[in-house]
Amino acid sequence: MFHKEGYKIISITLVLFLGINLAAYVAIQIKELQIAIFSTTLVFLILILQFFRNPKRVTKIDESTIVSPVDGKVVVIEEVYEKEHFKDKRLQVSIFMSPINVHVTRHPIGGEVVFSKYHPGKYLVAWHPKASEENERTTVVVKNNAITILYRQIAGALAKRIVNYATEGEKVIQGSDSGFIKFGSRVDVYLPIGTKVDVSLDQKVRGGESVIASL
Repeated sequence: MFHKEGYKIISITLVLFLGINLAAYVAIQIKELQIAIFSTTLVFLILILQFFRNPKRVTKIDESTIVSPVDGKVVVIEEVYEKEHFKDKRLQVSIFMSPINVHVTRHPIGGEVVFSKYHPGKYLVAWHPKASEENERTTVVVKNNAITILYRQIAGALAKRIVNYATEGEKVIQGSDSGFIKFGSRVDVYLPIGTKVDVSLDQKVRGGESVIASL
């Protein structure tokens, strides 16, 4: 199963794969070169397919838990000042995605989207300290009866497009699809001070399933 954001590029890649290999079969008589071209284009096709995969995830709906919005590795757990929306201290949990991770973004909690904003910006590497403030990014705030959280999609050096589906006033379900980031980046989650963090640095998490914090 593939994400809808990949349909166009997957179609183009398939056409190129077939066209290049058909041309090589007709125009090139050296068997070894034909095999080399086929192998190279096949690897590229597989990379594109795996990048846009959209595996089914089963989220245990629970207002007392915050699930990971993405697949990846926890790279930051720290208290910071969140100056865009809350304008106070929050607990930041950051998850870094490599190009081989699933890049679907999912809602960490269910509730109402009360804030959603896109920011154009730079393309610093995703782990750069200033990436969360200077890179292209989107900020989304979701509120329910138990908690209000902010999560931020951040572009990286390779990510040239962030897709955000969250719209203000929308009711969302925990673990549901909230966007997509193309080709590597990170997501920061901002929690109220005192929230119990259930993950540790360098821990690998799965979007929509791994509980990263609880009330």
